[in-house]
Amino acid sequence: MRTGGELLVACLEAQGVSDTFGVPGESYLAVLDALHDSNIRFVICRQEGGVGYALSAWGKLTGSPGVGFVTRGPGATNASVGLHAAMQESSPVVLFVGQASTEHLQREAFQEVDYRAFFGPLVKWATQVDDVDRIPELVSRAFATAKAGRPGPVVVALPEDVLAAQTDVAPGRRVRTVMPAPAASTIKELVACLDGAQRPLFLVGGGGWTATAKAGLQRFAESNSIPVATIFRFHDLIDNHSPSYVGDASVGMPAHVRRMITDADVVVVVGGRFGEIATDGFTLFEIPDPVQTVVHVHPSDRELGKVVQAQIPIHSAPEPFFDMLNGVELSASAARSAWCREGCVARLESLVAPEQPGPFDMGRVMAWLQDRLPGDVIITNGAGNFAAWPNKHFSFGPGARLLAPQSGSMGYGLPAAIAAKVAAPERMVICFAGDGDIQMNIQELGTAMQAGAQPIILVLNNGMYGTIRMHQERDFPTRVSGTEIHNPDYVQLAGAYGFHAERVERTEDFAAAFERAAASETGALLELMVSPEMLTPFRSIDDVRGDR
Repeated sequence: MRTGGELLVACLEAQGVSDTFGVPGESYLAVLDALHDSNIRFVICRQEGGVGYALSAWGKLTGSPGVGFVTRGPGATNASVGLHAAMQESSPVVLFVGQASTEHLQREAFQEVDYRAFFGPLVKWATQVDDVDRIPELVSRAFATAKAGRPGPVVVALPEDVLAAQTDVAPGRRVRTVMPAPAASTIKELVACLDGAQRPLFLVGGGGWTATAKAGLQRFAESNSIPVATIFRFHDLIDNHSPSYVGDASVGMPAHVRRMITDADVVVVVGGRFGEIATDGFTLFEIPDPVQTVVHVHPSDRELGKVVQAQIPIHSAPEPFFDMLNGVELSASAARSAWCREGCVARLESLVAPEQPGPFDMGRVMAWLQDRLPGDVIITNGAGNFAAWPNKHFSFGPGARLLAPQSGSMGYGLPAAIAAKVAAPERMVICFAGDGDIQMNIQELGTAMQAGAQPIILVLNNGMYGTIRMHQERDFPTRVSGTEIHNPDYVQLAGAYGFHAERVERTEDFAAAFERAAASETGALLELMVSPEMLTPFRSIDDVRGDR
């Protein structure tokens, strides 16, 4: 006999879970007690929003569900921001949430929340374990659901009395998920369509990509001179140095990418959704029937036909899709080769930022980092105009990874970087953050310190919420309201958490400061004093005001 908490931990061990993230709570004390005698590491976070972001990043980086625990009520609602991020970027997550005892439910007990109702619109599945003997069944279903089809978050509520109850039930076996594969006849139709195209384009994104799928994408694209664009913050699905890579369909979409999507005669969307960002506000495709011939390949049948009615819908995960394309060579086409080459050249031109005002130039810093960072670097960022630097002015090689929120959520970068260091402690992890963005979860420096998972954090300090200021100057020029920030001393603050920390005010001082940061065994934070005049790498406050 064992408690429900002990059975739950045994179920996690059976699923191959090695690390979990959470904030402790009295609502799941039985689980905390069971973790004491397990081989599962419990990374103690400082706020549940940080837990949610860490889980989303873990799922995206490893392909296995990020697993975490938060307490009932405030803990669960705090964590919801990370679950929203996980859903938007199709990242597998299983979050266990404490719950009041079953005998007290539906009486508005202390910190009681109806989790099915609250999380229902945010996640793939939300459930509650009301019988200790069903823990193995529901845990197995949670892991299967998180990984199957379009990966995403699952929430499992755990009433206190269920966790304390005794049971002799055994944990379930490790779940296996199926990758849907295309029919041979559909692949034949697709090949014929591409063979006759002069301006094809692959648009890739979403979750469920394996190393084999990425290699298959690059091999097919390069051997057939097909350009590839990545959806917002999925830059690392293809080697950005590839002659087929033409850029990202994202916020601040480069003009040449927008033109390639609208001018393409065939657009093959693999793994991604026809979301607002990828379609530039739903303007790049006629809805529901696009002018371009659209092929939509997705592991979830629920995504096919949701926004755009593809002429060729294909229910498939990326890996089997490219496995079936392996070895296919289209007829040679000078027009297709020229189209691909033009897109690649336009992307390279877009990487060059103009000289930035003031003594610190992020454009020059990014060029230096491009040459300095190891090939398997993991880069994370939250949300804000500062993210244009790692997202628009850095080329991700075949071993590099990007962990960034497709939901545009501030505060994601630091918890994501900590999760990355827990998952891959031997790799360099760089977190880009703005001065507003970092303060959303700066307390997670304590998590990094305690877990020994300390990344290098680059805080771009311009004393404002830059994205909102940009929109404010566009719509209400010169009327600054609510967007200026009075910041703490980041150097002292990071030092208090045991981090090596420096303030860098001049471009020429950055390289040496970064080398000291990279050499530090305690992690590092570099505060970079960037000019407040430049709202984006290309546009100043005066430029935006001039648009009126």
